[in-house]
Amino acid sequence: MTTAPPSARTTALLTPAPTRLPAPEAPAAPAVRRLPLVIALVLGLGLTGYVWAAHGTKPGVLLLLGLGLGVGLFHSRFGFTSAWRQLIAVGNGTGLRAHALLLGTTATLFALIIGTGTGLFGAAPAPSAGPIGVGLLLGAFLFAVGMQLGGACASGTLFAVGSGQSTIVLTLGGFVVGSTLAAWQYGLWSDLPAVDPVLFSDHLGWAGSLAVTLVLLGLVVLVSRRVQARRNPPPVGVPPSARGGLLRVVRGSWPLAAGALVLAVLGAAVLLVSGGAWGVTSAFALWGAKVVGALGGSPESWAYWRQPGNAEALAGPVLADKTSLTDIGIMIGAAVAAATGGVWTWHRGVAWRTAGAAVLGGILMGVGARMAGGCNIGAYLAGIASGSLHGWLWGAAALVGTWVGLRLRPYVGLANPKPGDGVC
Repeated sequence: MTTAPPSARTTALLTPAPTRLPAPEAPAAPAVRRLPLVIALVLGLGLTGYVWAAHGTKPGVLLLLGLGLGVGLFHSRFGFTSAWRQLIAVGNGTGLRAHALLLGTTATLFALIIGTGTGLFGAAPAPSAGPIGVGLLLGAFLFAVGMQLGGACASGTLFAVGSGQSTIVLTLGGFVVGSTLAAWQYGLWSDLPAVDPVLFSDHLGWAGSLAVTLVLLGLVVLVSRRVQARRNPPPVGVPPSARGGLLRVVRGSWPLAAGALVLAVLGAAVLLVSGGAWGVTSAFALWGAKVVGALGGSPESWAYWRQPGNAEALAGPVLADKTSLTDIGIMIGAAVAAATGGVWTWHRGVAWRTAGAAVLGGILMGVGARMAGGCNIGAYLAGIASGSLHGWLWGAAALVGTWVGLRLRPYVGLANPKPGDGVC
C-alpha cells in the first residue's frame, strides 16, 4: 500500500469536491431594475439619516452594518436552509464548507475582539453562550423542521423578503407570530431541564478556544468532503452573474467564500459596535409584542418581557433596538443588491399548500428560536464563533430536524434534490 505525499494530500484537499456533473455556467445577470433600486436606496438613506438624527451614531452604524449584511447575503446567496438540505438530501457539502469558513473566520475575529476587550461606543464585547438542555435541542429541532417547510432560515427570510419573494413574506409573518406565541407562553418552556453554558475559553483561554473551534471545523470540512466523494451528488445551482471583476462585485453573484468572509467581517463589526453578537430572531418577538400592545394587549405583563434585558427593549422604540436595526437593514440591503443584479421581482400566484407551509414553517422557527435561545445566526453562528458548546449542539439538532423537514416537504408540494438532478 502506498501513501500519497503530504503535498499531494494537501492539493487533493484544496481541489473542489466531486459532483456527478460539472457546475453549469452562470447565466448573465439581467439589466438593473431601476425603480426598485431607487426606492430601496431612498428608503435606506432616509431611514439611516432618521435613525442617526433621532437615536444617535451607534444605532445609525448598526443600521448601516445591516445594509451591508443584506448586500452580502444576497449577492453570495449565502444560505443555511439550502446548505443543510443539499447535504442531507444528496450529500453535497459545498454549503456546509462555506459555513465552516464563515464560522472559522468569525471565531478568529471574535477571539481577537473579546479576548482583548476591544469595543466601540463604550461597548464591552461578550461571547454568546446559552444553557444546554431540552429547550436548546427541541428548539433547534423545531427550527430546522420549520426552515425546510418555510423555505428559509432567519437570515435567509430577511434577504428573501428584501428581494421580493412573496412566499417568504408569509414565512416572516409566521416567524413573528411564532416568536410572539413563545414569548407569551414563556412559562411553558423556560424551566425545561438544562445545565449552565459551557465556554471553551473558560477552560482553555481564548487562544485554546479558537484552536479547538478551528480543529472541529476542519473535521467538519473533511467529513463533508468524504460524504460528497462517496455520494457523488449533483452540483449546486448557479445564480445569474455579472461579467467582469468590478461589475461582479457591484452586481453579483459572489462566490460563497467571498460571502462568508464579508459576513464574518460585518458580523464582527456588530460585536464591536454593540458588544453583542449579530442576531436576528429576538426582534421578531419584539415586533409581535409591539403589535399586541398597539391592539390593546399588555405584553409588558408577560414573564418573558419582564426579564431585565427584554423589558428594556420592549420599553424602547423599535428603531433603537440593535437586532431590529440590523434586520431592517438586511431587508433593505438585499433589495438594493437584488435590484442592482437585475433579479428583484415580486412573485405572484403562491399555491395554497406552499403558502400554508410558509406560515407553519415560520411559526415553528419562531417558537424554536425562542426555546433554543437563538437561530442559525444567534445560536449556531454566534455560539460556535464564541467557543460555546451550545452552538455545536444547536447545529447537530438542526441536522436531525432538517432530515425530518425534508420528509415533510413533499406533503406540502415542495421538492427535494435528487441524486440524478442536474443541479441541487
